[in-house]
Amino acid sequence: MRFVHIADMHFDAPFTSLNSKEHLGDKRRLEQRSVFKRVIDYVKENEIEYLLISGDLYEHEYVRKSTIDYIARLFREIPQTKIFISPGNHDPYIKNSYYDIYEFSDNVYIFRNPNIERYEDENVNIYGMAFNEFYLNTSPLENITLPFSNKPSVLIAHCDLNGSKDAEGFCYNPILESKLNSIGFDYCAIGHVHKNNIDNKNRIYYPGSTISLGFDELGNHGMIVGEVTKDKFNMTFIDLDERSFEELEISVDELQSKEDLIEKILNYRYSELAMYKIILVGNRNFEINTREILRALEETNILKVKDKTKINYNLEELSKQNNLKGIFVKEVLDVYNKGLCTEEEYQKAIEIGLDAM
Repeated sequence: MRFVHIADMHFDAPFTSLNSKEHLGDKRRLEQRSVFKRVIDYVKENEIEYLLISGDLYEHEYVRKSTIDYIARLFREIPQTKIFISPGNHDPYIKNSYYDIYEFSDNVYIFRNPNIERYEDENVNIYGMAFNEFYLNTSPLENITLPFSNKPSVLIAHCDLNGSKDAEGFCYNPILESKLNSIGFDYCAIGHVHKNNIDNKNRIYYPGSTISLGFDELGNHGMIVGEVTKDKFNMTFIDLDERSFEELEISVDELQSKEDLIEKILNYRYSELAMYKIILVGNRNFEINTREILRALEETNILKVKDKTKINYNLEELSKQNNLKGIFVKEVLDVYNKGLCTEEEYQKAIEIGLDAM
C-alpha cells in the first residue's frame, strides 16, 4: 500500500503566540489551508491509495463550519483515495462534533470509539481508534493481539509514546514504545507529538504537526510518504511548511544602552519567511524592558523578546562596601538568600536600585 501520513493539522487554532502582530494569526490560518491543499494535490498527482490522518485535524473549540466545508471539498477531489481519520484529544469523536454530524464523502472513514477497530480491504488491514473525550488515561493498545494475515497491518492512532500525566493529571492514550513495537504492526501512523521522529527504526512514526504552531515547534514540518507490504517498507519525509519559527540569541555584553541593543537586533539578516524569538544573553550594563524593545521592532518579523541576561555587577564586592550601595546590595542579597524572592525579582531589584543611585 502507498500512503501519505499527516497529523496535528489543528485547523482554526487561535495562534496565541502570533497575537503580537496584527492579522498574523489570520495569515497563518490561510497558510494552514494552503499546506493542506498541497497535501491533497500530492495525493492526487501521485495517485496515492491511502491518506492517513492521525488526529487533531481541527480544533473542536474553535473550528468553523466553513473550515470543515473546505476540508470536505478537498477530500472529494481525491475520490480514489481512501482517507482514514483517527480523532485525537483536540478533535474527539463526541456527540454533535463535526465527525458526528457532518456528512463527509464516501472515501472518508472516521474511527468512532476508543476500542480498536479493524478495517479490511484487498491490500491492507487498518486498525484505528478515536478519542471520545478530551483525554484518554488508559490505552486500548495495551491489550491488542494481531491475528495472522498475509496482508500488512497498519495502525492509525493519536497517542502519547512513553507518555505520562500532564500538569492537570490527564493522559492522552499513553503507551510504551517497546509495547507498541512488540505488537507487530507493519506501520504505526501516530499523532499527538508535534515534532517528527523520522529517524526512528521501529516503524512507529510521528510526522509532527503539518505546519508549525509556534516557537515550541522548531524544525521541519510536513508529511510522511511511504509504501508498506509484508515484505518491504520505505518512507520519506516531505517538508511542507514554508514559514519557520526560529530562536536567535543576541549578546548584550558590549552594549551600553537600549538604542545600542535595538540597532544590533536590526542589523541581523532575517529571512522573510521566518518568525523570530530574540533571546538576550550575556551581562547587561543597562535596564532592559522587553516590551519597549518589541514595540521598537514592530515593523519586523520578530514576535518575542526574552531577557536571559544578568546584570554586570560584582555583587559580592559591592555588598562589602561601607556606603549606601553596599548596604542596599547586602540587604537584597539577604532577602534572596532566605528564599523570599525569585532570582529574577532579585536581579531586577538590584538593577533598578543601583540605577537609581
